[in-house]
Amino acid sequence: QVQLVESGGGLVQPGGSLRLSCAASRSISIRIARMGWYRQAPGKQRDVVAAITSVGDTNYADSVKGRFTISRDNAKKTVYLQMNSLKPEDTGVYYCNAHFPISGNTYWGQGTQVTVSS
Repeated sequence: QVQLVESGGGLVQPGGSLRLSCAASRSISIRIARMGWYRQAPGKQRDVVAAITSVGDTNYADSVKGRFTISRDNAKKTVYLQMNSLKPEDTGVYYCNAHFPISGNTYWGQGTQVTVSS
C-alpha cells in the first residue's frame, strides 16, 4: 500500500504564493512513478493541474502555465508544487497522485485545502 501525504495548503491572498508538498510512505519508491497534482473546486470534478514523469518531463493545465511549477526529489520521495501569483479560481482541494506505469496502479493522497481570498 502506498501512502501519499500532502501538506502546505492554507489561506492566501490573491497574488500570493504557496508551496505544496507530497511525501510518499517510506516503504515505496516513487522513482518510476508519474506524479501529478490535481485540483477539485467546490461542485466541480477533479482535474489535473500539473504532472511530472519519472524522467522529469512536465506538463501543466493552461490555467496555471507560467505560475505553477512541479518538481520532484526522488531521494526524499517528495513531489512539490510551487504556486505563484495565485488567483481566487485556484481555490480548491489539491490532491497528489502517483501512477506506476508498469503495474498500472494509481494512488491518491488525502488532499490539502488551498483558499485564495482577500
